Amino acid sequence: FQEMTRAAGKLLSERTGPRVATLEVGGWDTHANQGADAGRLANQLRALDTGLAALQAELGAAWKDTTVVVMTEFGRTVAVNGTGGTDHGTASAAFALGGAVRGGRILGQWPGLAEADLFEGRDLRPTTDSRAILKAVLAQQLGLSEAQLAEQVFPGSAGVDPEVMA
Repeated sequence: FQEMTRAAGKLLSERTGPRVATLEVGGWDTHANQGADAGRLANQLRALDTGLAALQAELGAAWKDTTVVVMTEFGRTVAVNGTGGTDHGTASAAFALGGAVRGGRILGQWPGLAEADLFEGRDLRPTTDSRAILKAVLAQQLGLSEAQLAEQVFPGSAGVDPEVMA
């Protein structure tokens, strides 16, 4: 991942380079032996951390104008399964970072982990559509209008308002 983020940072930092990049990192499917501070998940998170640091270093001065979004297409169950891992779940977390992000905040609603608060009795309840986060970033960074976002970028998403991130 670190090699990939360095390459992306090099391209993105060029004055005439691309303004958007998407990177995919596998290995997050922790059905078994997820572990704690030394398990598979911790190792993946460390790799993510060093990769993002490499991206920041490679971007150099361009970091001040950068927004990075880290998200997944699915979450994990709240409870550990019988093999020391977690199964596919519904909700997850997304992270926004970079010089263009006013950080240090948590956005969204916290539904809680009490059994009565869980989605289908096993998952963290979703509270935010991922498109709302991406719409906010694309509007802020690229100046796209709500119509462009709802009709061209995320067709059929007119009812999904951008998450307030400013």
